[in-house]
Amino acid sequence: MNLMRPISLLLVGAGISAAQLGYCQTAPKESTSNLPVSISVFDRSRVDATQWYAATPTPETYGFTESLVRIGVAQHIKKWDWQLELAAPADLDLPTDAVSPVTAQGQLGLGDTYYASNTNNSNPAAAFLKQGFARYHFTGKDKTLRLGRFEFIEGQETQPKNAGVAWLEANRIAHRLIGNFAFSTAQRSFDGAEAHFGSGSYDITAMAGRADQGVFNMNGNPELNVDLQYLAFTKAAFKDHLLVRAFGMDYHDGRTGLTKTDNRALAVRAADHKNIRIGTYGGDAVATVPVGPGRADLLFWGALQTGQWGALHHSAGAAAVEGGYQLARIPTTPWLRGGWFRSTGDNNPTDNQHNTFFQVLPTPRIYAQFPFYNLMNNTDEFVQVIDKPSKKVNVRSDLHWLKLTSGGDLWYQGGGAYDNKVFGYVGRPANNHSSFASVLDASVDWQVAKPVTMTFYYAKSFGKSVIGAIYPTTKDAQYGYVEFVYRWGIPQRPDSSSQAKH
Repeated sequence: MNLMRPISLLLVGAGISAAQLGYCQTAPKESTSNLPVSISVFDRSRVDATQWYAATPTPETYGFTESLVRIGVAQHIKKWDWQLELAAPADLDLPTDAVSPVTAQGQLGLGDTYYASNTNNSNPAAAFLKQGFARYHFTGKDKTLRLGRFEFIEGQETQPKNAGVAWLEANRIAHRLIGNFAFSTAQRSFDGAEAHFGSGSYDITAMAGRADQGVFNMNGNPELNVDLQYLAFTKAAFKDHLLVRAFGMDYHDGRTGLTKTDNRALAVRAADHKNIRIGTYGGDAVATVPVGPGRADLLFWGALQTGQWGALHHSAGAAAVEGGYQLARIPTTPWLRGGWFRSTGDNNPTDNQHNTFFQVLPTPRIYAQFPFYNLMNNTDEFVQVIDKPSKKVNVRSDLHWLKLTSGGDLWYQGGGAYDNKVFGYVGRPANNHSSFASVLDASVDWQVAKPVTMTFYYAKSFGKSVIGAIYPTTKDAQYGYVEFVYRWGIPQRPDSSSQAKH
């Protein structure tokens, strides 16, 4: 199959666009304005192409276009700041037949997930309030209280001064358990409260909120019957070469009318109408150390879970260890990294235990660049190379060797609750296999101009026994996209702004 053909057909329909993982609303510093408020515009367009695994002679191949526009208005007044932001997501030409009649094969890639999540509409679009909050800045540094609708990303409570630590925090720590699902068209917000208390090298962050609809559903206005509470302590040390965090969170899913996704028989799951209540407790550490002509980095992350998975007792955990070395004195600063991740799976579907690690409400695509899997019942060994051939171009390539931790569990996909009508995670049977897939991918980020970024991404999955048992004809899959991002802003009039931190 020619994977580039859907891209070439759809590229004509792609407009000016937007970025892979969210955006910054700060307007260009050199701009001048007489407005009493600041205005920001973010526009992202992405052209996707997918060739999915197949059980029939013809692999499912299709393309579609995504668009997201976010328009925000904000203001600083003495110790207060506020923001209102409208989001207008849309998908174009979604596949109408990318779902298999065989339950185990399910939806064949992201295209049909969008289609099914929007009442089988091949061109869904909507507009909704993405953010609307007021924030008070107490006396002293980094002491704030925010109320309203906002985005929240755990693991990214601070802005490290060390560039290596900052990259690792943003790309290998943040979003693992709670994120804004920025890669999706409609993304995720929370209604609630967030507080920061920081001084010098440490930060304490507390958050309580209810998740909003969105992600694959274009209408992000309604609240879900899903809430969480989060508390974290983060501290920098050794002249910002080390960053450590301890965290705890409580998750509650009261959507008792939905059938949970786990490895129990369908009839048993359908009869389980009890709530999900899970506590997750963990920590992480990121360090960079100058060594020879470059710098070495180390990363440790771990979490344990306990609670109730409906009628079952829940007990699970996950851990990650990563390291790398960057040649800082070479102009392109090549960076070679590798790592290992493991999360628990459930071996016995008939006992009263649920041992599958639950990823809560993450942005899964950061840790699964080709998002046909997530961090549940997963063992991932990887190497990655990052390079910067010019000031405006970043290149990255990853190679992953994936296994399912438990062959008696499921192959999980998804990133958590996003609709009151569907659970948010889907699972396909492992059929007592654990050999899952290898994935090779590459991406190029090009800063075309100050307000414009382009991203090119391609990945190929080489399926193994888990995938072959479900899709016997074609065990390999491909995914790629071209993305355009445009950012524009007008700052607030200088004499109206305050000293408050944005």
